[in-house]
Amino acid sequence: MSIGKLFKENSGKLVVEIVSRDSEVSALKDSFKELEAKSQDAAIEKHVPYVEEVDEGYLVKVGKETKHPMLAEHFIEFIEILVDDNFLYRKYLKPNEEPEALFKVAKGSKIVAKEYCNIHGLWKN
Repeated sequence: MSIGKLFKENSGKLVVEIVSRDSEVSALKDSFKELEAKSQDAAIEKHVPYVEEVDEGYLVKVGKETKHPMLAEHFIEFIEILVDDNFLYRKYLKPNEEPEALFKVAKGSKIVAKEYCNIHGLWKN
């Protein structure tokens, strides 16, 4: 099991995360569905996180050409990066903030970025 698996309650109100590599998730199967990150976005608002390497680490923006809206009713709840399948970093966002996160971290050879939209769910690069 990979770290940081997200599950959404069948009612659609609650998102939970499994943080242990050895967690047993069979108890969640009746009430929760594992979120699978989407990676293609055909909508006008962009959801795919774009990673830019900068001097101090990585800058992740949601939407390369078009920024994701950050309205009270539709916004990015968090952006995260997983460096070399070992280090997970996350920034929580609020409405009216920019849909981006600067992670001042050591560089790695494999970077996976994800973001969670309160309406459209989980996305990755």
